[in-house]
Amino acid sequence: MQHDTAAQRHADLAQQIRAHDHAYYVEARPTIPDIVYDRLYRELVDLETQHPELRTPDSPTRRVGGAPLEGFAKVAHRVPMLSLENTYSPAEVRDFIARAESELQKHSPLPNGSTPTWTVEPKIDGVAISLRFEAGVFVQGVTRGDGTTGDDVTDNLRTVRNLPLRLAPAPGVPMPAILEVRGEVFMPVEAFQKLNAQRTAAGDESFANPRNATAGSLKQLDPKLVATRPLRVLVYGLGETIAHPLPTTQTATLSWLQSLGLPVPPWIQSAQSVEGVVALIQSLDQARRHFEFETDGAVVKLDDLALRRHLRDTERFPRWAMAYKYAPEQAETQLHSISVQVGRTGALTPVAELTPVFVSGSTVARATLHNETELRRKDIRPGDHVFIEKAGEVIPAVVRILPEKRSRPGPAFSLPTECPECRTPALREKTSSGDSAAWCCPNPRCPARVRARIEHWCARGALDIEGGGEVMAAALVAAGLVQDVSDLYRLTPAPIAALERQGTKSAANFIAGIEASKSREFWRLLFGLGIPHVGARIAKTLARAFPDIDALAASAPALALESGPSIEDIGPSIGKSLTEWFGDPDNQALIHRLREAGLRLVSDTHQPAATPAVGLFSGKTFVLTGTLPSLSRDAATARIEALGGMVSSSVSRKTHFVLAGSDAGSKLEKARTLGIPILSEPEFLTMAAAAAPSPNPPVQPDLFALS
Repeated sequence: MQHDTAAQRHADLAQQIRAHDHAYYVEARPTIPDIVYDRLYRELVDLETQHPELRTPDSPTRRVGGAPLEGFAKVAHRVPMLSLENTYSPAEVRDFIARAESELQKHSPLPNGSTPTWTVEPKIDGVAISLRFEAGVFVQGVTRGDGTTGDDVTDNLRTVRNLPLRLAPAPGVPMPAILEVRGEVFMPVEAFQKLNAQRTAAGDESFANPRNATAGSLKQLDPKLVATRPLRVLVYGLGETIAHPLPTTQTATLSWLQSLGLPVPPWIQSAQSVEGVVALIQSLDQARRHFEFETDGAVVKLDDLALRRHLRDTERFPRWAMAYKYAPEQAETQLHSISVQVGRTGALTPVAELTPVFVSGSTVARATLHNETELRRKDIRPGDHVFIEKAGEVIPAVVRILPEKRSRPGPAFSLPTECPECRTPALREKTSSGDSAAWCCPNPRCPARVRARIEHWCARGALDIEGGGEVMAAALVAAGLVQDVSDLYRLTPAPIAALERQGTKSAANFIAGIEASKSREFWRLLFGLGIPHVGARIAKTLARAFPDIDALAASAPALALESGPSIEDIGPSIGKSLTEWFGDPDNQALIHRLREAGLRLVSDTHQPAATPAVGLFSGKTFVLTGTLPSLSRDAATARIEALGGMVSSSVSRKTHFVLAGSDAGSKLEKARTLGIPILSEPEFLTMAAAAAPSPNPPVQPDLFALS
């Protein structure tokens, strides 16, 4: 291709991809199927490979990250990034507003008797950042640091998918010459939970909370690693800015930033009275439970930007803004002991054994302590009285100890130097991300690891073997009946019925479940194998990309290369994990035994790259809520995915449909608030029936059977 032709095509592709990125990541309304987007993106990559001079700083290909950095340069903020004064008291909010309004009456053009407008916004629990655009192009991103000087993390921020690398003003909105915006980088709660699940499956230490995961990601020296972390950004204020006209209020600022193509917080309201502000803080406390990000408070700001200049800042805080911190629901209990949990990958995780306590809707008796570093930082010891809360209202966590109740300090806890189950010496190895170290049991035949692998294989999301839970897995391993998952397919009812707490009927049901698992979908088997980094979503992608397990194993080394095949969500790290797993002789023998046992090692959802199948629901995201009249959750999910759709666990602006049954709760209410279409089961079945027959029909005739 001639240079001029290539340059024009590059510009066209870049403009299209930027528009699609904005629609997907900022507006949460994708405009094309993923497979079409991937083709455009691959063409852009190929063009830049052939013509490197075309790769501009704002090219969409910058999203994947560049070469590793040697360190972060220090950058002085042109306008200081001040912190916010915090309070947990509504009375202190009232005092803050009263002081500010009194000062304004003395030193500003505020008319006597009038009151200014105040805004209330969510306080995003992330990492503060300053983003600089010149002539509309993103040129620099800097952390808050000490408020005067921060770290240059530009290359890492280029990988954040909802941050435009070039502004896209709405019609009639002039492009600012210089725009410096202040905002927050965060990790969505749902994405954080998936990341932690992947890290646990890979034997890596889990992150304590989304903010820690965000901060740890931004500190990475390898932008390619940062690109794998699901970071997002929201902006809410200005630094040094040269533009005409400039907004005059906070509410106008957010509207202006949004008109430039930047993502802004989903909630801002204003009031002109102290009690109105307090009421808005209470309203936000309810609304924030539906946000995709964690919030730890509300930010109260003087709306008028000119009036702000009449309130002198302190060295640390502005006098025109304050943060009200919400107190998380916590409960006090006693930590009796610290146990060590051995996962199926061998990772050793400290766990707090607690006096059961009710918090955030459930009774908590155990809480993860994450890792040795976190345990020592909080100085948690057996016998301590502690506060418990659910991080992100999901994961039970020990927040802090109560030192005043520590009458006789117990010894500091250390992870054992050997596996507590099999007594094999523990090893401390660098994790796959290279950003921490984890203790693990290296013995693949450790009973704890075997139990965990059996339980994972039998889980509903994997091979879905009824009765194969924690109790059964423990009993089978203790009796010496199984050493790996292939042993399940040699079991007979008699020895199972003889196990403690089992009987003839439960043994028969378990054997029937094992037999039924032989015909489960191929992706379930891939997920059940417990290959590091291969969760359910990645397993489904691999099942679509490869016709059988032999083709996948043969292609794994190529997937580990930077120049390997382009498959959605499959990068070199996953390729390396697949290569290592299939290269292990023990795993090769396991696959042979599963094949002999009659399990399906052939994909029933394979879509050849030359003739991709785009289903009725391609690119559409569904959320299921409530109890459907006849369809089980698994059956409904299978139908959606078979027609190209995706199922998410939470409602957001990216949701296209909510399939609702009886007793639907907050998800249904949020869908109504966001204006998302709500389907009943009959409406959904009518839509699904309108789809053309799949070119790759499921082998199981009852895959979509009503339960």
